[in-house]
Amino acid sequence: MIEIPSDLHPDLVPLAFLLGNWVGAGVSDFPGAEKCNFGQEVTFSHDGRDFLEYTSHSWVLDAEGNKVSPLESETGYWRIDKERKVEVVMARDQGVIEIWYGELADKKPQIDLVTDAVARTAASGPYSGGKRLYGYVNSDLMWVGEKATPEVELRPYMSAHLKKTVTPEEVEAMAKSLGDLPDDGIAFFK
Repeated sequence: MIEIPSDLHPDLVPLAFLLGNWVGAGVSDFPGAEKCNFGQEVTFSHDGRDFLEYTSHSWVLDAEGNKVSPLESETGYWRIDKERKVEVVMARDQGVIEIWYGELADKKPQIDLVTDAVARTAASGPYSGGKRLYGYVNSDLMWVGEKATPEVELRPYMSAHLKKTVTPEEVEAMAKSLGDLPDDGIAFFK
């Protein structure tokens, strides 16, 4: 279920499906880097202004699913206009700053993004642009990223399946809003 916070900026209502803390796992595979499974934590939050704040941290997983080492970190800001056009400004730990533009699909929670501008530090690796697809599917957040470098044409490089998490504060708020439930729990469903 998608909840729309009462203090969410009205322009952001179409992006409300992104809000929250998400965790999951995926696969990373790109020429020149070792293929690996990774874990990921993503947060989309807001403070009442006309943008969502975005953070993502991912790490390499071993065969048993244990954290081995950091993989990537990103932070950014997401906006949407009245025509459902989405813009994202993103900074990555590898020394890359990107501006992404895209669109929220009509009648479904899916966003297609393409890089419009890329700035790199001298320390960053080769990178010339990318594409991303985010979708809200059966209450989960799924995404796939494509990447291009001067040596490698645009191709998929990462994808993940994330599930929404609940904070202790959210559990407390839910418990308070339930009121008095019957002892057996069954009458609640009648």
